[in-house]
Amino acid sequence: VQLQACGGGLVQPGGSLRLSCAASGFTWDYFVIGWFRQAPGKEREGVSCIASSDGSTLYSNSVRGRFTISRDKAKNTVSLQMNSLEPEDTAIYYCAITRVRLISLEDQYYDYWGQGTLVTVSS
Repeated sequence: VQLQACGGGLVQPGGSLRLSCAASGFTWDYFVIGWFRQAPGKEREGVSCIASSDGSTLYSNSVRGRFTISRDKAKNTVSLQMNSLEPEDTAIYYCAITRVRLISLEDQYYDYWGQGTLVTVSS
């Protein structure tokens, strides 16, 4: 299983970025792809996740209303549209995948992880 995350970069506060995660190397009927982030000196936290089957989503309180997760079933790709970015959103963002039938932002459930993409929000 491989996950390839991209789309990070430097953006000013209030700006937007779109992250993408391409998943490959599996034939599961059901899976959940999540986005996590880790800021310097802080623990990794779950940001959002989406189920492959019905597109059910979950957001952390810190990003709800600003971030939108979506999926392209045909391409096994998940995107994270990040709007109204704040300096506190600065982190390395990782995508991960799980076969567990549970919509969760707890990283213990995720089995495979991508390499991460850096998002820096600064003026």
